Amino acid sequence: MAENGSQPSGTAHKRPESVLVVVYTADLEVLLLERHVPAGWWQSVTGSLEVDEQPWEAAVRELREETGLSAHGLLDLGVNERFTIAPAWRERFAPGVTENLEHAFALRLPERVEIALDSTEHVRYEWLPLQAAMERATSPTNRAAIELIGRFAASC
Repeated sequence: MAENGSQPSGTAHKRPESVLVVVYTADLEVLLLERHVPAGWWQSVTGSLEVDEQPWEAAVRELREETGLSAHGLLDLGVNERFTIAPAWRERFAPGVTENLEHAFALRLPERVEIALDSTEHVRYEWLPLQAAMERATSPTNRAAIELIGRFAASC
């Protein structure tokens, strides 16, 4: 993605399709990132798909860009949710586009690691227990993906 948030190759608007990657530890601590704008917006790794990019490729790219993490062990959760684009980001999309399709992924790590934060997007990160992460995550789809990981872990 271009630095200004627009799509490469001269396309002026973002593609209304994205990935969400919940990074968590074996002890069920979840990585959350706080965005610069809007302040107080906490989320997992996220990002829009680029032109001709598949969801898996976007998840791998966003993990590397936002955290410095390798995608080794990345799991497609098989969850695809449509949601209304928040007003704070609506101008990034073509006129009339109000919904985004999000593909959920997860990455389980053995333990907490230091994150190479992308300071152009995020101001800080925290590792939080599962319940606290569900409460802090701003997006309903992000909370649902964290909850799904908790249910999956409880059934193992």
